[in-house]
Amino acid sequence: MPIAPHAGFYIEDGSNRRLARKQRGWALSVIKVFAAALVISVTVGPKPARADSEAQEQQFIGFSKPGDFEEMPGSDPGQKILLSPEIQAKIEFNEAIVSWNAQMPRQASLRVEARALYPDSATKYYCLGVWASESAEHPRHSVPNQADQDGKVATDTLILSRPARNFQVRLTLAGEGALPALKFIGVCLCQTNAALSVGAPNRSVWGKTLPVPERSQMPYPNGKVWCSPTTVSMLMGFWSKDLKRPELDRSVPAVAEAVYDSEWKGTGNWVFNMAYAGSFPGMRAYVTRLSDVSEIEAWIGRGIPVGLSLDYDRLRGKGPGPNGHLVVCVGFTPEGDPVINDPGTTQHVQKIFRRANLIDAWSCSRNTVYLVYPEGLATPNDPFGHWDSPQTRASNR
Repeated sequence: MPIAPHAGFYIEDGSNRRLARKQRGWALSVIKVFAAALVISVTVGPKPARADSEAQEQQFIGFSKPGDFEEMPGSDPGQKILLSPEIQAKIEFNEAIVSWNAQMPRQASLRVEARALYPDSATKYYCLGVWASESAEHPRHSVPNQADQDGKVATDTLILSRPARNFQVRLTLAGEGALPALKFIGVCLCQTNAALSVGAPNRSVWGKTLPVPERSQMPYPNGKVWCSPTTVSMLMGFWSKDLKRPELDRSVPAVAEAVYDSEWKGTGNWVFNMAYAGSFPGMRAYVTRLSDVSEIEAWIGRGIPVGLSLDYDRLRGKGPGPNGHLVVCVGFTPEGDPVINDPGTTQHVQKIFRRANLIDAWSCSRNTVYLVYPEGLATPNDPFGHWDSPQTRASNR
């Protein structure tokens, strides 16, 4: 959710539907500063010790290839189903976001579902998105009205009524001819009642700014609702220049068209934005949640800009919001304040905001980020597994 119709947040395209659905009962909890995504594989060994208050926040489980998924025929001709093994998380989670990267042939589609497993029962499979590159033949869309006693789906986020520790992912591949070629599946788990752990600032990157192209969403006819695709356009533009791959440099309207959710009728679906960026050969893109600004600093130190989902009003110190927005963190000032490419302005896209404002604004999405970078690139040190890294991939079993 880009701040999109998400798990109790709000929407980048001007509507506050998402927040309205969950604001009641959630507002008090947000003060605790929700956590983010612990990228840990089911097979990873013991992690460095953490304080008890830090140990049960979030987890991210990545499959670089779904080789461990059971393959079976679908209900319709030309379909194939891939079912993950029962996965035991290291935390009790009540929210899950599934990202995917796949090369999509024309007239092919991918349906992504997940369910929670309890000792005495299992939930139904909730649909977390139907993805396709050719929207005319197979409209990409989220699936509304999935609420029941076990949970619900807020556009791209599964919200459980009671915490679970085990889950399964089910993928349905369909097409007239070639099927989608899956490159990566990432599952971001979160325990929203856990307190956020805070790390020491990484002052080694203070004063560093990455050359991310500055792009505004405002000049376009529908631009006021395009902060998420503009953020993705900037991230891809950065890698286009860095890798000398002009095909990665996609215009804002091109990204907006490619990530449009025909059911939600907007461009702010978090996982759709990452599915598009990750569909290009050699690129990885996914949604995860971090614990603290120091982890953003770790990515900047490695030369990788980070997309942030946050409350625009809080970022600017103008009140509590809600006013969902997506921006790119491109660096930090010598004093440690974030340098932000803010697409929601017509001039001077690159701005400096107070560090305290960023922390407050970012907490409203439970510290959600877009991570886009080349496959195989050495990611920052990840001692607690907050993102995809060699030691945290479930497919290494």
